[in-house]
Amino acid sequence: MRLSALPAFEDNYIWVLRDAQRALVVDPGEAAPVLAAAREGLEPAAILLTHHHPDHCGGVAALLERWPGLPVFAPDDARITVDCERVGDGSRLYLLGQDVQVLAVPGHTRSHIAFVVHEHLFCGDTLFSLGCGRMFEGTPEQMHGSLQRLAALPDHTRVCCGHEYTLANARFACEVDPDNTALALRRAEAIRQRASGIPTVPTTIASERDCNPFLRCGTAGVRESVAGRLGRPAADDVEAFAVLRSWKDGFRA
Repeated sequence: MRLSALPAFEDNYIWVLRDAQRALVVDPGEAAPVLAAAREGLEPAAILLTHHHPDHCGGVAALLERWPGLPVFAPDDARITVDCERVGDGSRLYLLGQDVQVLAVPGHTRSHIAFVVHEHLFCGDTLFSLGCGRMFEGTPEQMHGSLQRLAALPDHTRVCCGHEYTLANARFACEVDPDNTALALRRAEAIRQRASGIPTVPTTIASERDCNPFLRCGTAGVRESVAGRLGRPAADDVEAFAVLRSWKDGFRA
């Protein structure tokens, strides 16, 4: 299967996963990039939505006007008002000849879900390259648990997140974990990619486990930085995560 990222708004990505003929469209916050791709031959088979925020689902109504009856799969959240099939943790779909696994990953929103399709993780605003989403509705316990669940996926799983945030996340990650050689290499790679106009994602679960401080709350380097912030050692990984997320919320490089 062939993966591509359609840029939308300032820094969103609409993900498209195609077989030889048709495609899954993930989180179309606006319709125009998908309609433009359709003029180049894109034929959607289904739409997958990770959460209710308009920059992830705002284009669905217009796409359904273009393709009436196109299946839409979305979390069980009344704030998503388009006609869709509600799916949740443990739901199994079969699309484009592939098994699609649905995972509940609350934290950014209370009903956020992720989709695993053919070794691709479509995780919306839960996990970013070198970062994670803000907790608008969830708790640190929920968000940390969601991230650990994603981190347990196979190493080669491709992380297809909703935004191009890698360079900003890298600045914070290097502040938290300055002696992490893998992180330094990843940051350098991301700088080269953006200088060439190339997306920094997808990344892989293996890379994120090595580099992303929000997946490394139990490591010595991250714990040392958290202790410096707290004035004492964190009680556990959840408290370390909460400190990191609060720190990142106010971070200015």
